[in-house]
Amino acid sequence: MSSHRRPIAAAAAVLTAAALGTAALALPATAADTAPAPAAGAARPAGAPIPIVGGTLDWGVLASFRTYVTTMAKGKITTADGAAQNTDGTFRFGSATGQYDKDGGHVVKAAFKGSVTFESAAHGFVIKMENFRFDTGIKKLTVDITKNGTLTKDVPAATVAFAGTNMNGLATTLTKEFGEQLGAPQYEGRDGDKLTAALEFPKPPAPSPSTSTSGSPSPSAPTGSAPAPTPSADGPQKILRGKLSWGVMASFHDYVGEKGITASGGATKNGKSFDFSFGKGELDVKKQKLNAAFEGAVRFEYAAHGLDLTFGNIRIETAGKTGTLVLDAKTAAGATKDVPFATLDLSKGDYKTKDGLLTLASVPAVFTEKGSAVFANGGSVPDKYKPGKPMDPVTLSVSVDKDAPLPTSGATGTPTSGTGTTGGSGGTTTGGTAGGSVGGGGSAGGSAGGSAGGNLASTGAEVPAGALLSASAGVVAAGAGAVYLGRRRRAARS
Repeated sequence: MSSHRRPIAAAAAVLTAAALGTAALALPATAADTAPAPAAGAARPAGAPIPIVGGTLDWGVLASFRTYVTTMAKGKITTADGAAQNTDGTFRFGSATGQYDKDGGHVVKAAFKGSVTFESAAHGFVIKMENFRFDTGIKKLTVDITKNGTLTKDVPAATVAFAGTNMNGLATTLTKEFGEQLGAPQYEGRDGDKLTAALEFPKPPAPSPSTSTSGSPSPSAPTGSAPAPTPSADGPQKILRGKLSWGVMASFHDYVGEKGITASGGATKNGKSFDFSFGKGELDVKKQKLNAAFEGAVRFEYAAHGLDLTFGNIRIETAGKTGTLVLDAKTAAGATKDVPFATLDLSKGDYKTKDGLLTLASVPAVFTEKGSAVFANGGSVPDKYKPGKPMDPVTLSVSVDKDAPLPTSGATGTPTSGTGTTGGSGGTTTGGTAGGSVGGGGSAGGSAGGSAGGNLASTGAEVPAGALLSASAGVVAAGAGAVYLGRRRRAARS
């Protein structure tokens, strides 16, 4: 299989060639509603769906649910049957099958192999999800779920914002049925983790040099446009995967303290640094230009000193030996978008990719004038935060080849098998929007409301209701015991 796999964006072009001469492949089970495939070697009839012959699906369900399982519930997350957990906590399912039906409304139906299991002995649940599949016609992601031994097939897990041929970083919205399976009805309508799919299709055959006596093209000679070639290193290339690691400023981290620092919406804490999940971007090696956007937000709170500062929607923009780290910020004074926060020194950087991977490690970063003003939080600017003063360096890795693995440490990319780590954003933070945006009203990084009718998200603890009630009961019982013992001791002293 070629290392440069054809994305879904090339499907329409592939269809043109396939209709005129591609050797047919048997359609997979998910395409049972289509006509039988022709015999091997025969031309595919015009308008016939194209089979999907491979591909992957990346989805993490919900970052705060993963965090709940591995922290409050003291449970674990495991992958099996060909699935793997990415280093950002999301999951990768592979061996895609299905079809692309151009004449049927450009509908893609795809199914993926692999399973993920969430379990907690302390909270009494084992939830296994498998047979993930989506249909772009109805914009649904469906899954089979076995909860505590009971199998429920075809659970509509989420609606997906499919639009056109782009399948990178699509928004998902969790359904009522899915929330009930997780024991958390409040998840209905919640933004789930973003979904990314990369699908593979059959290659068109090489054109035949022969022509018919009538002068019309032979069946094996495609006359339609060929699939778009893979972008070369001499022009702009779409970034397929990436990660950003940045600690903001170590001394500021120490000043605020661990309890005052939270990550959300695709950002994760990694010691005194943060890993941000990839959004979108483009790399031009020849012109030495890169722009990449990352998801997630980090919040620094120090109530005693009146500090509440959130950074999110981080972008890296470079040209030659210099670059800029741009972000959205929210302080007590309000929200500010597109702040050129830090200047990056790329004088020792190299834009050349190796096997489709570019890594810019430990890039020096210094405060800009606007970054210094934001960091001062509306007050006087301490010397260490003045323009030109250093902050933590930035490490960036991007892949322009779907098969190029990202480094295993950091935010997103290389799948790791076995028991999963928490990944994702901290579910015990104060809300946190899914996209890492820090704009809007309310507290910095806050979630989008939540009614008083039992929506646990408004508490910042997105925990299944049963688990929260049992935990609350334990706290109440412990408190009652403490009061009782205190009264007996006072009586004894009297």
